[in-house]
Amino acid sequence: MFHLFSAIFWALAQPLSLAALLIVLSLILQIVNRRRLAVAAGFMSLLILMVSAWTTAGALLLHPLEARFTKPAEMPSRVDGIVVLGGGFEGAINLARGGYELNSSGDRFVEAAILARRFPRARVVVSGGSGSVFLAGEGDAATAPRLLTALGVARERIEIENRSRDTFENARYSRLLVDPQSGETWLLVTSAFHMPRAVGAFRQAGFPVVPWPVDYKTSGRERPGPAEDNALDSLRNASIAIREWIALAAYRLAGRTPTLLPEE
Repeated sequence: MFHLFSAIFWALAQPLSLAALLIVLSLILQIVNRRRLAVAAGFMSLLILMVSAWTTAGALLLHPLEARFTKPAEMPSRVDGIVVLGGGFEGAINLARGGYELNSSGDRFVEAAILARRFPRARVVVSGGSGSVFLAGEGDAATAPRLLTALGVARERIEIENRSRDTFENARYSRLLVDPQSGETWLLVTSAFHMPRAVGAFRQAGFPVVPWPVDYKTSGRERPGPAEDNALDSLRNASIAIREWIALAAYRLAGRTPTLLPEE
């Protein structure tokens, strides 16, 4: 139920959808002769689009998320396992065409392959079923072995957790699959903006991990003002940031993470 509610909520609350809904509301208000409210709704729609697409607001919201965790200053001497979270593949395309088409978060799996070759004795766990509610797609855990083996990771090293639909379930089902022992070192690979929520969920599940953030969306040097990127990328950053902050708050309220922003 949590997963379904969050999917429906975000389908309506993301900036582009919210702006469109406000435009529809403005038209309805105009028809029923509530012109002041119609103008206010139209203005809010325009404001949401302008701030999201043509300012650095999205990047600035991402900064504290992406800066929360960094890779270890020194490479661990021993790594027992690597957990890479799903979210890096075009599930609908791969379901229809096969292959391993990557989306903008595909860095997760490229980095996992690099780490797997750097630590040849480490277990490699791919966590991620199909979390899509509105569009049928192949789960990342089903697609990942095709890419990882193509990048030189032996198939027998790859373990699959394909039941999870969200980050909390990633943590829970990965712990059940892995059964981590005291003293083991497990790397957690996911997008930098997603790492605070992922670390919180894994800690709540009783699975200690070493954060290994990848897939940065910002340079970390953006300043308040006009967008320093194209409008589509700025809109994407705003959508990602708003969604992640809302998800962090929801996870904290639901007891899925011990703190809003976990510490290093």
